[in-house]
Amino acid sequence: MVERMVPDIHIVFDCADPDRLARFWMVALPGYDFPHGPPDGFATWEEWADANEIPDQERNAGRTLVDKQGHRPDIFFLRVPEPKITKNRIHLDVKAGGAVPDAERRARIEAVGNQLVAAGGSIHRRVDDDEGFWLVMQDPEGNEFCVN
Repeated sequence: MVERMVPDIHIVFDCADPDRLARFWMVALPGYDFPHGPPDGFATWEEWADANEIPDQERNAGRTLVDKQGHRPDIFFLRVPEPKITKNRIHLDVKAGGAVPDAERRARIEAVGNQLVAAGGSIHRRVDDDEGFWLVMQDPEGNEFCVN
């Protein structure tokens, strides 16, 4: 019998500033962090890049975030030259509300929305209809996502 491989996924953002966007999503998705610190003997990645004569224009080409618990997919942020122009065809939902009474759920969603605004995101609109309440937001580069 041939064993069937089950594909895994990674989430990849094309962006202008991988470091800034990775740091925003670390706030949006608690538990995600950079996979490791700089190599032994270096206090920062910047110090390592200086020692290895990495040109400034190559230092922010990409960033990776991993779920420190190992349950969620890795997230990559890759620098691309072109700007985001149109609406996303796919987006992330940040599940903040939980299964609690409506007033508490709304308060949780608003609190997370406010935290993400402070981190550089913006609230595009609030949705409050028969399906429920959620926020449509944008990260610092305009990528849309929902907090629900």
